[in-house]
Amino acid sequence: MEEDVLGKAYDGRLMRRLLGYMRPYRMRIAISLVFLLAQSALQVLGPLLTRTAVDRYIAPTGLPPGWLARFLPADASSGLARIGLLYLAVLASGFVCEFVQTYLMQCTGQLAMFDLRRQLMRHLQDLDLAFYDRNPVGRMVTRVTSDVDVLNDLFASGLVTILGDVLVLVFILAIMFSFSPVLTAIMLTAMPFVILATAIFRRSVTESYRRIRVAIARINSYLQEHITGIVVLQLFNRERLAGREFAEVNRQHMLAFKDAITAYGWFYPVVESISMLALAGILTYGGFRVQAGGLSLGVVAAFLQYGLRFFRPIQDLSEKYNILQAAMASSERIFKLLDTVPSVVAPASPHSAPQTISPIEFDHVWFAYQGEDWVLRDVSFTIAPGETIAVVGHTGAGKTTLISLLLRFYDVQRGSIRVGGVDVRAFDPLELRRMFAVVLQDPYLFTGTLAENIRLGTEGIHDDAVEAAAEQVNLMDFIRGLPLGFGHGIRERGSGLSTGQKQLISFARALAHNPRYLILDEATSSVDTETEFRVRDALNRMVEGRTSVVIAHRLSTIQRADRILVMHKGKLRESGTHQELLAQRGIYWKLYQLQYKDQERVA
Repeated sequence: MEEDVLGKAYDGRLMRRLLGYMRPYRMRIAISLVFLLAQSALQVLGPLLTRTAVDRYIAPTGLPPGWLARFLPADASSGLARIGLLYLAVLASGFVCEFVQTYLMQCTGQLAMFDLRRQLMRHLQDLDLAFYDRNPVGRMVTRVTSDVDVLNDLFASGLVTILGDVLVLVFILAIMFSFSPVLTAIMLTAMPFVILATAIFRRSVTESYRRIRVAIARINSYLQEHITGIVVLQLFNRERLAGREFAEVNRQHMLAFKDAITAYGWFYPVVESISMLALAGILTYGGFRVQAGGLSLGVVAAFLQYGLRFFRPIQDLSEKYNILQAAMASSERIFKLLDTVPSVVAPASPHSAPQTISPIEFDHVWFAYQGEDWVLRDVSFTIAPGETIAVVGHTGAGKTTLISLLLRFYDVQRGSIRVGGVDVRAFDPLELRRMFAVVLQDPYLFTGTLAENIRLGTEGIHDDAVEAAAEQVNLMDFIRGLPLGFGHGIRERGSGLSTGQKQLISFARALAHNPRYLILDEATSSVDTETEFRVRDALNRMVEGRTSVVIAHRLSTIQRADRILVMHKGKLRESGTHQELLAQRGIYWKLYQLQYKDQERVA
């Protein structure tokens, strides 16, 4: 699985691409950096004020109290009061700087991720069907949700805060070294132990995050598959088995998270203990030096405060390392998806679509989904303008593949398909598909109103056209019985509607778009007999004045077709009218006899 790959902790190529999403918001980032710099500087002022208060007013030793003392009064009461006010001002200013910096970066991260998610969605819509044949939907959901969230963590609390932590460390080290190189060296003796603990922590938590990422991807895939197939799940009483399977997937996620929690649980106390030992060393050595008169009490007090501030950025940097590594892995997967080039693309100079109904030609077409496992073999036929063609054949004969190739969901390997004498590969796929309306065997409805499902976002389809389309497909009786009529709310995939109702809505959708070419792919195979009669009546009106291709198993729905094409094992074996094909006593005659016997048996 792609989620299993850890990737580098830092990849300059990926980081440059990621920063490209921040470029439109560079002014926000620049302002955020200014406040970050101010916040980092303010964090080192507090101990300076403490040192000045101690050495100037509380325990003066005769040693220089620091450069801040020259700006303060000699009177202890006034001086301490002013230092207290300054300390309060530093805290308030630090709060304001941190708030502004965090707010700006969080907003910038959200805006950048909004752009990235929008780009991902647009790219997913542009990819051809062959891509989705190879990739499960759950994986794509993980890319757009979990992986993008990881990048948001990097932008909002990763890159800039890493810079802030580094600045704080540099400022603190510089000031501590200016105070006392020896005390600074005592503080730094703890660093090898901190680095060792950090390395162990990083290795442990990185492995946990990898397992968490894999578990989330499996959870998404499992949920998508089993919620989509909930009807089958319940029909076959598979709920308990599915529950046990999901519990195992969920358990892997829980265990991985527990390991990450354990790593965090020991890491922070260990670093805290090491820092306390370093502070104890500073207090011990500093106390002796203060007694000997070689060091002021204010410097020791300041060092203790700086020590507490020194190890906190180190802990944060360890966590930011994991965020950075996770972001690199997520960006690798996201950019791999974005770099996937669709196999079906518009040509550089697309041919304009014909303005009238034109003939459709299949010229020696060969096609295979994989390798040379040919689904279509040397198929040739022509559909005249305004002609209604029916395509029949056994399951797997290649009927639906003909439509997929005509609409250019896939490209043929050999031969060509032409509309108006022009190869379909010369058209922009959007312009090509705009000429067609398709009604599929499984009608798909989106969340929204009934009218919105008929329009499907196409501008220019007015209410009158929607109502006329519904009237023509015998849908108005159903709509008039709804309290809100065309404003009736449709739930996901048309839940709550019968298959026949959903199919009639699909017919109305096709008719409302007023296509030149109409394609019906097994559109009546899953409806009851009464609905089939209504659909058949609507079909007779829909095919008038347009070229139609009807794929059907029920031969009763296509007997009036101008011509019937019989597909068998990927080849066009017979062609003619209903009566002509019966007279040939070939494949079509056998299909008709099988259905007729089935109907007699049912009767």
